Amino acid sequence: MQEPKSSKSFKEWLDHLQQESWQLELVISGFSIFGLISVFEPLSYQFSLAQNLGNTIKANLIMITLASCSILSLNLIIHVILRGLWIGALGLRYVSGDIDFDTLNYYSKFDKFLRKRIGSFDKFIEKLENYCSIIFATSFLMIFYFLAFFICTLLFALLIKFITTSFDAETIALKILGIVLIVIFLISILLTLIDFATLGYLKKKKWLAIIYYPFYRFISLITLSFLYRSLVYNFLDNKLGRRISFILFPLYISVAVFSAVKFESSNYFFNENASSFSQTKPSHYENLIEENKAFVDLASIPSKIITTPYLPIFIEFDDDIEDNIVSFNKDLEIEEETRGLNINFISDTDKNKSFDSLIKNLQPIYLKTLESFFTITIDTSKYKDVEYTFTKNRFKQTGFETVIKITPLKEGKHLLSIDKHINRKDSLIKVSHVKIPFWYYKND
Repeated sequence: MQEPKSSKSFKEWLDHLQQESWQLELVISGFSIFGLISVFEPLSYQFSLAQNLGNTIKANLIMITLASCSILSLNLIIHVILRGLWIGALGLRYVSGDIDFDTLNYYSKFDKFLRKRIGSFDKFIEKLENYCSIIFATSFLMIFYFLAFFICTLLFALLIKFITTSFDAETIALKILGIVLIVIFLISILLTLIDFATLGYLKKKKWLAIIYYPFYRFISLITLSFLYRSLVYNFLDNKLGRRISFILFPLYISVAVFSAVKFESSNYFFNENASSFSQTKPSHYENLIEENKAFVDLASIPSKIITTPYLPIFIEFDDDIEDNIVSFNKDLEIEEETRGLNINFISDTDKNKSFDSLIKNLQPIYLKTLESFFTITIDTSKYKDVEYTFTKNRFKQTGFETVIKITPLKEGKHLLSIDKHINRKDSLIKVSHVKIPFWYYKND
């Protein structure tokens, strides 16, 4: 018959694992830090790509992954540093034993202070061991906290979108239901935050506990707390664990604030300024974009120096541009919205063929509308009859491309200006989309 896991031998086995766990901690931390650092660059690239392609769902998922990797990396680096200090302290103890204050022969005031604050060297090693073990476990708990925060934020945003979407008279009950859910959700979040900050005070008082219990179960369900609840309460019953958990939150905030700090080298030119006749940005020149593994920002040309008698132009696509194009030409309006995620397990073939035929007929009208929607000017010369095609550049960004003839230009510096029409207060107005300076020299 199999011996139950609550038996004495099983507890002895767990105690033995506890004593030897530092080796596993170091191995896991080392491999984890290496792996996490390795994925930052590809994840950042995919995040930028998703943003440029307008895929907000993918961008948000990658952002969560990047934030989780950052939290885990920071915690594990702290753990490795402290665990290294712990190993060093063990080696020093083997060589010199405990601290001999009598040998130091300090003045009584310093001797009394140091004996009180430092105590025995063994106590110092024990503290380091406790810190290392708790920080290692906290590393993964903080990831769950972050995921819970994201889930709550996402659900709140979805509920807001749900009630702000226009309903007809027959579905007004759905809007009322959405408002009720938002109220319940906000109360649940507020009570959970109070309970968390007060270390479970709402669970200790009878009537408060009765009122809080249904809200607690609701939040526990949506934040998937069954995955990490045991860790949470094991920390809460440990004074050191609670202290470290509360220290780490300000640390994350400090790191986030520090990462937002930037250095400006000039009083007159700033890195975040838009490009103009006086300032260039690498994100507008395809050869520089390729070197920096970046993406086109609004529009691009091949390079700063143009030697050909023609100038290729790429204009990045986004949903706002399309909305304004449709506002500019009402003939492009369609009843069915196909942008975003689409699932086509079961589809009406005849209906799809009819819709595809409609779209193909509208595409030439769409591209023709672009000729009036965008205005291309070099210096003061406006280009007419500019023809566009819809394309995907080598950076996997979708947009519109065109080529204009620039042989009449004099050699030297010029400014490409692209203006667009936007819908504002039920009227279309022309605004600047992007300005790109370049130099033109004939290739003799």
